[in-house]
Amino acid sequence: MCKTCGCSVGNTQIKFCVKGYDSTNVKEVEKSLLGLPGVYHVHIHVHDGQTTIDYDPVRTALAEITAMLATRGLQAVI
Repeated sequence: MCKTCGCSVGNTQIKFCVKGYDSTNVKEVEKSLLGLPGVYHVHIHVHDGQTTIDYDPVRTALAEITAMLATRGLQAVI
């Protein structure tokens, strides 16, 4: 475990664009992503869809992240 924050060593950071964010859904999406196991940090730019996620791919697969976005009508462009 990381001595600084307690997260697992070996996290992955992914940056991609998501289509469909607006000022009403972005906070809900961020909260939902942070609720997935192994997701430690989420940063979303509403104006251009730029999304950065730090996560442990052993605990949550990228496919689970994109599926969660899709259930909210959002399209991840990876």
